[in-house]
Amino acid sequence: MTRYRHAPRSLVPALARIQEELAPATLLAEAQRVWRDTVGPDIAGEAFPTAERAGVLTVSCSASVWAQELDLMAPVLLERLNRRLAGGKLSRLRCVTARPRPQA
Repeated sequence: MTRYRHAPRSLVPALARIQEELAPATLLAEAQRVWRDTVGPDIAGEAFPTAERAGVLTVSCSASVWAQELDLMAPVLLERLNRRLAGGKLSRLRCVTARPRPQA
C-alpha cells in the first residue's frame, strides 16, 4: 500500500487549542485574550492589560500621552470589554505609563 504524504498543515488551530487549555481562568487572562480585538491594533500596540484586582484593570501604556488618552476613553473601553468578557466584569481602568508587553 502506497502512503501519500499530505501537504503540511498549519499549527495555528492546534496551538490555539493548547493556549486556550493552558490559559489561567482569571479575569485578567480573559481581558488579555480579547484586548486586541476590542480596542484595535493601534491601541493594542501601545497599551496592554497587565494586572487586575477587584474589577480594576491596570493597563500599561508606552507613554503618558497614551495613558491619558485611555483614561479619557475608559467608559467606552470598559463597555466594550465587559460585553466580551464572560468570566467577570470590570469596574474601572487604571492606566499607567510602563513598557507594555510585546505583541506577537
